[in-house]
Amino acid sequence: MNHLKTVAIVVTHNRSKLLKRCLINLMGQTYKLDKILVIDNDSKDNTQEVLSNLKIDCIKQQNLGSAGGWNTGLKYALKNGFDAAWLMDDDGYPDKKAYEILKKSYSAEMSCISSVIVNDSDKSKFVFPYPIINRYGIPKNGIYRQNIKFVSSLPIYSKNNLYPWIHPFNGVLISINAVRKIGNVNTDYFLYGDEVDYFFRLRKVGKTFSHVKALHFHPEISKRPLTKIKIFYFIRNSIINYKKYYKYKIFKCSLGILYILFKIYQKNNFKTIISLLFGKNKKLFYKSLYQGLNNKLGINYDIKD
Repeated sequence: MNHLKTVAIVVTHNRSKLLKRCLINLMGQTYKLDKILVIDNDSKDNTQEVLSNLKIDCIKQQNLGSAGGWNTGLKYALKNGFDAAWLMDDDGYPDKKAYEILKKSYSAEMSCISSVIVNDSDKSKFVFPYPIINRYGIPKNGIYRQNIKFVSSLPIYSKNNLYPWIHPFNGVLISINAVRKIGNVNTDYFLYGDEVDYFFRLRKVGKTFSHVKALHFHPEISKRPLTKIKIFYFIRNSIINYKKYYKYKIFKCSLGILYILFKIYQKNNFKTIISLLFGKNKKLFYKSLYQGLNNKLGINYDIKD
């Protein structure tokens, strides 16, 4: 669609160096964007200086988490007559042809089309593996669930370079018409899970694809430690989404809790798991479980770090 009016939206918090890399790559796209907008979640570093030097517009707000950042950005897109919003975090950056590929492949029947997220230190691998999906369009369950980990493998499962699964918000081009139909990102998620919730909502009003040739580079995150507050929202919000969007809810939640603990072990260490289950952080763990199982969304982390 040649007349797709698009705003690129980047949510940032205290990562000015990575933000600058992202913005420079947005400015260097082979297809020019109509606007680049940064949502600054109350950064305390030199983010504002970077934005001033690059002459990039910004909305600065209190730290409302990732969900609050996307919500503000999409409000802007709705209010200012854009056809699409290209959303990405500050730590990733798009290949120079990414927007061109997405724009050429975008169609009115889509609610969104996304880049694939490639490990910037090993470009043969994805940062977030792509699941093998079942006939219901959701990842297959199982302890040994298959994932597509290598960039070279995804085209095998794709049709016309499109795979029907996305990992928002890392280079996803969203139809503003779809946003009008489903509403904005739910700010009650605060951190984690807001992107999963929004993906499933987008699928209700249009097709959702990743384009295997549109690349978005991102740092490896599997070993990035989680703070207590991130662990709390990771556990709670994941359980809420398992219950909301997956079949066999009891099985999925049980398996999902084990999976979450494994991911925390990978990112932190075994000592963290023991502390969550039996030690000084067990209140955090069991409160997050309780709130998740009882669908208690909201910014309600009140455990001291």
